[in-house]
Amino acid sequence: MEKKITIDNYMDSHYIHRSNWLRAAVLGANDGIISISSLAIGVAAASAAREPILLATVAGLVAGALSMAAGEYVSVSSQTDIEKADIEREKIELRESPEEELQILAQIYEQRGLKKETAMLVAQELTAKDALGAHVRDELGINEISQANPLQAAMASGAAFTVGGVLPLFVALLAPVQGMEYWLYAFTIVFLGILGTVSAKVGGSSIGKAVMRIIIWGTIAMILSAAVGYIFGVKNAG
Repeated sequence: MEKKITIDNYMDSHYIHRSNWLRAAVLGANDGIISISSLAIGVAAASAAREPILLATVAGLVAGALSMAAGEYVSVSSQTDIEKADIEREKIELRESPEEELQILAQIYEQRGLKKETAMLVAQELTAKDALGAHVRDELGINEISQANPLQAAMASGAAFTVGGVLPLFVALLAPVQGMEYWLYAFTIVFLGILGTVSAKVGGSSIGKAVMRIIIWGTIAMILSAAVGYIFGVKNAG
């Protein structure tokens, strides 16, 4: 029996509809792993005791998760406010200048490759069905995929940062204090590799590129943090 193709089935075979929450989750986890590892490495390079490392790591984890969630919420909310304002302006333009808006829509379709007559016919039919929806989608470029939920993005970022940050915290808690920065670096590379693989699989992108990208930038951050710790270190003080 031939399988019926529907728009829902078609969308399920692609990954773009996951982009908003996936971006927030990957960014949060990546930031959690790298930020907390870098912080712990910097303190470990400057201290011979475990307590300062754990204190800095826990404080960084709490502050980072809250900051990540708040920043994501504000950022996405600002984007949503702009989109809502544009939609309201479009409503006014459609009410005051319907013919001009119809011409604009037809020109958009013509620029995409339709013949002039076909473009006007498509614009007329879409306008008759849902004028605002057509302009919001095709003139403003706003659709269900591009629209993000501020609360969803904030929760995804905060939770992902926490999950990512807990991993180096466990390393700081269990690894030997002597040479802890090397333990942190080694495990962080593993964590970043796993994160890159998972994000690539979920997003349907290249695993190799995702893993290399996340490891390279993570390594740079940790090396710089360790350098700061060594420069201002106090291991030999007292």
